[in-house]
Amino acid sequence: MKTIQDDIRQNTFKHAYLLFGEERYLIRQYTDKLRHALCAEGDDMNTHFYSGKEISVGEIIDLAETLPFLSDRRVIFVSDSGLFKSGGDKLADYLSSPAESAYFVFTESEVDKRCKLFKTVQSKGHAAEFAVQDETTLKKWIASVLGKEGKKITENTVQLFLQKTGTDMENIRMELEKLICYCMDREIVTSDDVEAICTNRISNHIFDMINAVADGRKRRALQLYYDLLALKEPPLRILFLIARQCNLLLQVKEMRAQGFDSRAIAPRIGVPPFIAGKYITQSGRFKTSVLRAAVEQCVEAEEAVKSGRMNDQMSVEILILSVLQGTGD
Repeated sequence: MKTIQDDIRQNTFKHAYLLFGEERYLIRQYTDKLRHALCAEGDDMNTHFYSGKEISVGEIIDLAETLPFLSDRRVIFVSDSGLFKSGGDKLADYLSSPAESAYFVFTESEVDKRCKLFKTVQSKGHAAEFAVQDETTLKKWIASVLGKEGKKITENTVQLFLQKTGTDMENIRMELEKLICYCMDREIVTSDDVEAICTNRISNHIFDMINAVADGRKRRALQLYYDLLALKEPPLRILFLIARQCNLLLQVKEMRAQGFDSRAIAPRIGVPPFIAGKYITQSGRFKTSVLRAAVEQCVEAEEAVKSGRMNDQMSVEILILSVLQGTGD
C-alpha cells in the first residue's frame, strides 16, 4: 500500500500493478486511487476495462501497443481474469518489455505466486496483497471514520460492533454509515446504538445458535433458526454453515489439545485472533466426540434432503434437537 501511495504522491508510476487478496474493500479503494492518478478525468479513449476469465490476452496486448490518443498513457484495468493462476505466460512475456505508454492495473482474489505472470509483475512492477485486517487496525480505522464525523466510540462498544459486523471492511463501512445517521448529533456511540441498528451476520446467528445448544436452551436455538428462515436464508445454507462451524470448532479443539493459542490458531482457520478466541471458548463447551458426530450428521442430513428422504427445514430442526448436545470433556 505504501508503494502505491508513494508512486501517486511522486507521480512516478510502474507499468504494472497487481492488487490481490481477500480484502476487496481496500483493493477497490487503491484501484480507484490509481485510476484517478493515472487517467485524466473523462478520458474514455485511453482507459480500458476487462473482467472475467474469457478475456483475450492478444486483444489486450494489441491495445497496449496502440499509441494513446492525445495522452501520455493508455491504462488497462484487468479484474478477476484468473491469469495469475494459469494461462498468463503470453502476457508475462509482454510485460517484461511493454510499450512505454502502456500501464496495467490487475485485481485478483487469488493468485499463484509461483506463476510466471505474478513473478513478472512483482519484478517489473508492483504486487500488493490486501489481506483481512487485524483487530487493532480495524479498530483504528473505525475510530478514524467516526472521528471525521465528530463521533467517538469506547473499546467495549467497538468490540461489540466488530462481533456483529465481522472483519469485512465493506460491511463495516456500511454499518458505520447506519450508525452515524442513527446517532445524529450525539457525540458518543453506545452499545445500545450498536444493538439497535447494526445487522447481525448470519455467522453470528449460527454462533449464537450453537451457544444456545451448549447451554441446553434448545428453544432459543430453534428461535434463532426460525429467525434465519424469516430472513429468507435457505435451510440447506444454514445446514452448511452449522457443519462449517462444527468443523471449525473440532479443528480448534484439536489444536488447543496440541498447545496452540489463539494467535497460532487464527491463521490456520483463516480468522483474526479475536475471533479465534471466541471459537476456543465455544469449542471448550463440547466434547470432541460430539463435534465429530455433529459434522457427520450434517453430511447425512444434507444427503437425506438431496435424495428426497427428508424435508430441508425439518432436517435442520432435527439436527439442532438431536446432534448438538454435550459440554466439556
